[in-house]
Amino acid sequence: MTTDITNRLQNPTLNDTAQPASSDWRAGLTAPTKDSRQQTEDVTATKGLEFEEFFIKRELMMGIFEAGFEKPSPIQEEAIPVALTGRDILARAKNGTGKTAAYVIPLLERINPKSPKIQALILVPTRELALQTSQVCKMLGKHLGINVMVSTGGTGLRDDIIRLSENVHVVVGTPGRILDLAGKGVANLETCQTFVMDEADKLLSPEFTQVIEQLLAFHPKDRQMMLFSATFPLVVKDFKDKHMNSPYEINLMEELTLRGITQYYAFVEEKQKVHCLNTLFNKLQINQSIIFCNSTNRVELLAKKITELGYSCFYSHARMLQQNRNRVFHDFRNGVCRNLVCSDLLTRGIDIQAVNVVINFDFPKNAETYLHRIGRSGRFGHLGLAINLISWEDRFNLYRIEQELGTEVLPIPSTIEKSLYVYESPESIPRPVSNAGPQQPRDNSNPQGRDPSRQNWQRNQRGGGNFQGQRRPPPRDPNNQQQQGQYRPNPNSNGQQRATRPPPQQ
Repeated sequence: MTTDITNRLQNPTLNDTAQPASSDWRAGLTAPTKDSRQQTEDVTATKGLEFEEFFIKRELMMGIFEAGFEKPSPIQEEAIPVALTGRDILARAKNGTGKTAAYVIPLLERINPKSPKIQALILVPTRELALQTSQVCKMLGKHLGINVMVSTGGTGLRDDIIRLSENVHVVVGTPGRILDLAGKGVANLETCQTFVMDEADKLLSPEFTQVIEQLLAFHPKDRQMMLFSATFPLVVKDFKDKHMNSPYEINLMEELTLRGITQYYAFVEEKQKVHCLNTLFNKLQINQSIIFCNSTNRVELLAKKITELGYSCFYSHARMLQQNRNRVFHDFRNGVCRNLVCSDLLTRGIDIQAVNVVINFDFPKNAETYLHRIGRSGRFGHLGLAINLISWEDRFNLYRIEQELGTEVLPIPSTIEKSLYVYESPESIPRPVSNAGPQQPRDNSNPQGRDPSRQNWQRNQRGGGNFQGQRRPPPRDPNNQQQQGQYRPNPNSNGQQRATRPPPQQ
């Protein structure tokens, strides 16, 4: 016995007898069903690294693989090794390419579970994104013994105070609520070494800038700051120069729009939009869709109209009670309903893999909003479809957004190839991390969730459903005297501006 131990100490090898047992740690993990859908180069153009090459904790590796992660995406390959060193990071990558895991993995790796104090703060602009991010943290860190807390506005402050009296290692929240807790001395951020801003461009907009500045005063001077977003306006550069220490900059945005998203437009009058939407529901094979409007009133009106037409539909906007917003978000994530009508509340970071169609019922005013909206489909390199309903007043915004994003939005054809956005087995698409029960099975005989009792509603609809031959109107040239005066705006009944011809000259 003694001789055997002596020989092993004198001749150490990597292939020790205990190693095979430890190398089989992945065999006992319960991983979700593998997602076999086609992926684009946005997530497949990697350097070939493996998560094991980052030398992170075994318990964290277990959470990564149980969450269904197989190999790091390009943004994860670039960000994780640098973040593990504690250096500040300014990262820009496309929507749906794995930015959340790119900062959550190194954040969890650096946390000491034995310390009862807050060690990491993740700021996000919306409450729904805070809930989603906290679930990702809990899933990846499920074997680490780390407590994650989500704190947002719209909920009772007393509950947050009670939870902070216990051990909390990671706090995910919106800026206003976190500043409230820190200002009252409830959330102690003196030992918070990691400060993350997801969707940083939104957090550095005028509505949040002052709050962010005040929050930074509660953090230690040697904190690590990580900023992640798909778009970085000039205000980010000012913030970087003022608050970040020689950040490592990552830019994976050689092109702005996702390669897997096919973009179309349909040129319609305002009063024809609902019928056009109905035609899309009939012609498209929608697994789940998100329909965007530009105001909360139009969100509710459109959701009511879709329901009257016989389709399953939820709606969500900022004026709803927080508990109702949470319920809608939770149920839609888990496939309870096919269609969600919302304002720009859900344009930021919401990751629902089953969404394969995004419809801009109201076209956005700027390229940034458009980019985030269509990014709700085609998540993590998968295919998706973005359809824009364009009225006469939207033609200038469409042209400008095409120029700014360097993309082309094509007129919608009469028939859209299913290979552009349809996955043959939607029931096996992995759902986001959730505590919900099993997903409801898909009824292939009722692809849109339509009420079968409404069989004759189509007879009351006017017009056809063929978009072939529609072309966008030419942009109006202000220097062209022949065009001037040809159209003048008049308000219509629902507050929108529509173009009408003047009466003929006598």
